[in-house]
Amino acid sequence: MGKIIYNGELKDRSAIQIDVEDRGYQFGDGVYEVIRVYNGKLFAADMHLNRLMDSAKLIQLKVPFTVAEIKERTKELITAENLEYGIVYMQLTRGTSPRNHAFPIGEVDPVFVAYTKDMPYTGSKPGVKAVTVEDIRWLRCNIKSLNLLGNILAKQQAVEAGCDEAIQHRDGTVTEGSSSNVAIIVKGTLKTHPTTNLILNGITRQILLKLCNDNGISYVEEPFTLSDMMDADEVLYTSTGVGVTPITAIDGQLIGDGKVGSITLQLQKLFTQEIERQCGSLTE
Repeated sequence: MGKIIYNGELKDRSAIQIDVEDRGYQFGDGVYEVIRVYNGKLFAADMHLNRLMDSAKLIQLKVPFTVAEIKERTKELITAENLEYGIVYMQLTRGTSPRNHAFPIGEVDPVFVAYTKDMPYTGSKPGVKAVTVEDIRWLRCNIKSLNLLGNILAKQQAVEAGCDEAIQHRDGTVTEGSSSNVAIIVKGTLKTHPTTNLILNGITRQILLKLCNDNGISYVEEPFTLSDMMDADEVLYTSTGVGVTPITAIDGQLIGDGKVGSITLQLQKLFTQEIERQCGSLTE
């Protein structure tokens, strides 16, 4: 992938240099988004870009472009890279200024970058394994911040345990995955943590709840415990990268009978239909 968007312009990636005093590099002082691309089309682009704007506002960071402008430049990038299936990663930092924990004094231009990555579409995934870890992150998880060290440490625990995801909890109350949202299904009702400062309100999560609402699937947004999760009939996790994916074993214990549950299968099918509605027919 040889092209990149840099401050609103399409440029060769090799020609771009980020200053060592960029605040995103030194402090993680910025926000980001990842948008999935199917058939060369952005999926749920407005939802992602509106969340980028919201995250920037929460850290008092001015966005130098409108949602429409970012979307237009992103489409140009996808065309230039001939991307059929993959992602667009974009981030906005507070810009370059002499190192100081406080915000820069005077006018500093934010730095916006975006690039693409191939990610073939492989269809709905079968059941995966997860581990549980203590949620050691800060208390503003609703901001899609560049500060991801807590998430990285959690994900590494999953990798070292031979699992796909780490499910985080605070004092026994499940919050979310290291890079995903988590939901359980008990007696036909889907339950997921409410949209507080303790979780990121995932775009796939939002779409999933709308699909539940539109298709008569019962759901509630309320906290649940580790014990609730281990006793659940089904567990699933959602993100831009994994879509809707079942978790069939946690900490070495099978969930239910260890097979993908009927409601999760229904939600996977509905989610695939929503992708196709926005982006056209999918091929594996």
